[in-house]
This record gives sequence, structure tokens and C-alpha cells, in this order.
Amino acid sequence: MTRNTRPVSGSVTAPPVDQAHGLRRMFASRVLRFVPVVASAEARCGGLVLERLCTAYETLGLHTLVVDAGPQARAPGELVSFDVAEGIETLSPHVSYMAARGLPLRFADARGSCGALLDALADASPQSDVILLHASASELVRLLGQRGRGANLRPLIYTNDLAEGLKQAYAAVKVLTQRGGWLAYDLLVCAPADSPQAEEVAGRLARCADDFLGAAQRMALRLDPREASRTTPDDRFLSLAGELLHAALPHTLGDSAFDHLVSPGAALPSRVAPVLN
Repeated sequence: MTRNTRPVSGSVTAPPVDQAHGLRRMFASRVLRFVPVVASAEARCGGLVLERLCTAYETLGLHTLVVDAGPQARAPGELVSFDVAEGIETLSPHVSYMAARGLPLRFADARGSCGALLDALADASPQSDVILLHASASELVRLLGQRGRGANLRPLIYTNDLAEGLKQAYAAVKVLTQRGGWLAYDLLVCAPADSPQAEEVAGRLARCADDFLGAAQRMALRLDPREASRTTPDDRFLSLAGELLHAALPHTLGDSAFDHLVSPGAALPSRVAPVLN
């Protein structure tokens, strides 16, 4: 008697038809996360903050793309207007960088939203797990505002231990709350470990944000600018980095990101190598 070897309908998942089918099925559920970091020209420690976050995510095995639209960043090249991937530089196996000063406004639509840039970044860097958006508070609202409404977004603000830095940080919280509707944030105070003003700055910002704007300051940590940027983050900083991921805006990769991965000359990330075997 011959055994019927046909699988029962629905009991066995069909194998990929070809490599492209297998890749498309794997990347159908790929999600990256946008983490908003408020740029501050006054604090002058944005580079340190971004590098330290990249180091933290590298320890978690994640690839990070830094999109630097801060006031001290370089402007992107003209080709970026046609293909965002042209502006992405690979710094290490876990970190990519994109100079993007002024870039968000190139994607502004009739409603003033720059959210289309998010899709372009996701398509241009499908290997990334985290995209750090370093921009002014107003640009972050334009980038994330419409998609972020109702989400658990919690931007990261950084400042120094001086009065002007505190003033600029409060102005950023005001923009985030009144225009973005985001009523919680995390804080990094860039100051030496022996600074007597650092704790007072964090406390005053928390009180003013609560009393006048109804905003809550969640985590507040000190970041010593004298430490090397590649210093292994301590447990508190790793906890902050993890909290930022939980509160980040998720973005599911679509077919356009897949097409970029399988296009001629594209380098497939190592995580998909088993599909090709």
C-alpha cells in the first residue's frame, strides 16, 4: 500500500520558491526604530551623545544609522535629493552616518510634514536596526509629528551645566510639548563628574517642564565629556538606551527596502546569509 506523502493543507509552511521569495518572506516582518535626539548648538556635545548611543547599541548587536541634521552638521550632497542612499557613509560594521543639515525640509509636503524622509531613510538603509534622528525640536516634530501622535515617543534632550544650555533645553521641551504633543522626555547633562551645577540643571529643567508645560522628565543622567566616546557605557546608560528603543517610532520595512537589498551591487547583511545557502 502506497503511503500518501502529501502534507495536510495548512500543516506545513511551504519552502521559499527561490532566493528572492525567501528574502521577501524574511524581511516582511523586519522592523527598525527611529529614535529622536534633540540637537543643541549651545550644549556642544551632540557628537559625544550620538557616539555613546551608537556604542550602547553596538553592545546589543544592533546596527545604527546616525542621521545628523543638527546645526553643526554638514549639508548633504545634491544627489541625496534623488537617492538618499548616496549620502550614507559606512563608519564601522555597526554604524553608518549621514550628514543631513537642512535635508528634512526638502521632504516637506503641503501640510509641513517631513515624514516622507522616514520612508526614504528606511529604504536606503534596510540593514539598520536603529536610526538616530539628530535634529532641532521643530524639525523632529515635522519628521515624526503626524506618525508619532498617539505613540509612546520620548525624545532625548541633552544640555550642559550652564545657564544658556538650560534655557535652550527648556525651549526644546516647549516645542516638543506644544507642537508635538509629547509630554515626556529623557535628559543627558554633559558635564564633568565633579560639576556642582549638573544636578541643579537637571532639577530645574524638570521643575519648569512640569510646572509650566505639564511635561515629565523621565531619566536624567550625566555624561562626562572628558571620557572617550568609545568608553563602554555603564548599566544606567545602557538602560537609557534600551528605554529609548522601547519608546521609539517603529517602522516596518517594505518592498522598496527589499528591492534595494537584492539590487545589483547591494551587500546583503550577514543576518540573511542562511537564506542563500
